[in-house]
Amino acid sequence: QLLHFDLRRVAALLERLGNPHLAAKTVHIAGTKGKGSIAAMVASALTASGYTTGLYTSPHLHSYNERIRIDNVLITDAAIVALVEKLKPEIERVNQEATYGMLTTFEVTTAIAFEYFRSRGVDFQVIETGLGGRLDATNVVNPEVTVISSISLDHTAVLGNTLAKIAAEKAGIIKPGKPVISSPQPDEADEVIAQTCREKGSNLIRVGPACRSPQGTAGEPDVTWEFLGNADERQSLLVEGRLGSYDLNIPLLGRHQLDNAAAAVATLEVLQEKGFRVSTDSIVRGLAGVDWPGRLQVLGRKPLLVVDGAHNGESAAKLRQALQEYFTFDRAILIIGVSVDKDLPGIIKELA
Repeated sequence: QLLHFDLRRVAALLERLGNPHLAAKTVHIAGTKGKGSIAAMVASALTASGYTTGLYTSPHLHSYNERIRIDNVLITDAAIVALVEKLKPEIERVNQEATYGMLTTFEVTTAIAFEYFRSRGVDFQVIETGLGGRLDATNVVNPEVTVISSISLDHTAVLGNTLAKIAAEKAGIIKPGKPVISSPQPDEADEVIAQTCREKGSNLIRVGPACRSPQGTAGEPDVTWEFLGNADERQSLLVEGRLGSYDLNIPLLGRHQLDNAAAAVATLEVLQEKGFRVSTDSIVRGLAGVDWPGRLQVLGRKPLLVVDGAHNGESAAKLRQALQEYFTFDRAILIIGVSVDKDLPGIIKELA
């Protein structure tokens, strides 16, 4: 049975709380792959810029607390308990009326994040969508800038079985007149995003490699990256932004992270244009210090043990490419676990 998504019940709960989601400046990020990495990079750079920054992501690796953090400090158990107790009567009231259906766990978690960020007086909140975008519980915010990371086939039962349909759901977070950053997209996804931007009067800023492959995005990138090399589980790149050049060194491996880093830079440049104090130095420092485990993470050297959260065919292909490009080995053992709704044949086909 598919969940019944309706933004009005989240809005009803947030209204009862005094609309905490509107208290901070917001960066809103959707996409299939890379949205968590981009969110972590943007948040890290905003913290380095001296802003108190909330980061809301999902799912978590080890503990629920990872979903909600301020300046990379996870929310405490005590704070979660206090917020649940505070929100409980309001949640029960919305559920009793059930005008638009019952609140989901993710919707409640989203409300907890907004209330926590407001209670701590954050300057910025970097918000990652859970699933899709248009009807995602987070799509109640009024963002300064919107980001759409790489789109591929995932959650097809809910979001649709074509790239165009999935892109339309993700592009549902685009707000009138608010700038949009887009990672490299398949042509049919790029067309949907570009069309939505035209309809909403939103400036579209595309990101991509300086030397583009023939099957690249439909539009030329406005912000480009060039790979400079990798060593010690870090990689270097030069990003040519719209406002300046950035010599970056990031603790995340894989070519896809170069796209993500450039998207983060493009996002931060928009905030700079809007008058926020985000310097080249704070961008470089923020991205150098980003902490985002579980993505091509080296857990051991003898033997080499690498973990990654790839969970669709597209990301499995990028994982395979990265393993061959960034590591030296003569044989490999794959240990994999996936939930039942994932495309196991597609993942295995790429990795095998």
